[in-house]
Amino acid sequence: MPRLSVWFIRASLIYLLAGFMLGALLLANNGIEFMPSAWELLPAHVEFLLAGWVVQLALGTAYWILPRHTRGLARGSTELGWLSFSLFNLGVLLTASSGLLPGAFQFAGRVLEVLAAGLFLVLIWPRIKAYGA
Repeated sequence: MPRLSVWFIRASLIYLLAGFMLGALLLANNGIEFMPSAWELLPAHVEFLLAGWVVQLALGTAYWILPRHTRGLARGSTELGWLSFSLFNLGVLLTASSGLLPGAFQFAGRVLEVLAAGLFLVLIWPRIKAYGA
């Protein structure tokens, strides 16, 4: 398995753990209100589980499982892949912090996530082939 896929999948599992912990805190606070500001963590909970876990797991698996190039680099530019990984994780963290910090963090985070997804698409597009081609 390529190192970039390993890091995508590891990061997704870290987001899964963080999202479940935030969800447990929200659920416990729903039963016994011990933290009145707990609902400000809901955007982080949703962002960690949807973008951080599901999307990042799909990206790591796609980078690993799609057919390799026949000439040149085996899976394309690793620098582009690492840039996509970094921008995506920075975007997830910025978007998740939008519930706690004022400002335009959510918009900036979404822009970084879309940019990272675009870079990842540029990276894997030459590897997408029709069956049997």
